[in-house]
Amino acid sequence: MADVNRGNRPLSPHLQVYRPQLTSMTSILTRITGNAMIVAALMIVWWLIAASTGPEAFATANGFVTSWFGDLVLFLSVWALWYHTLAGVRHLIWDNAKMLEIDQAETLGWIVIIGSVVLTVLTVVLVW
Repeated sequence: MADVNRGNRPLSPHLQVYRPQLTSMTSILTRITGNAMIVAALMIVWWLIAASTGPEAFATANGFVTSWFGDLVLFLSVWALWYHTLAGVRHLIWDNAKMLEIDQAETLGWIVIIGSVVLTVLTVVLVW
């Protein structure tokens, strides 16, 4: 292999130099919300199985699901569901070769973020 004098420069962009972009952060968040919804789904499945098992098992599961932590998980899963849905719509728009310019892509990212929060609040207000 050739002995190349690389000096003191980094071989690749480092976190001190790289500025995360909104589109990359929303893409990462889409993957996180998709996986996080699995936790809420497992909690709901546990609650349903406990309901069919008996009163003692249901009391335990229901106590957990209706606790502050269970309420927090369910609230965040509602937000994750809306976020993941809107991000999927954004990708459908991109799949049709629309809104691919940087400024339009960032606008779509903000629409996904703000829209998911607004839809979450509306869902919780209407369901509560």
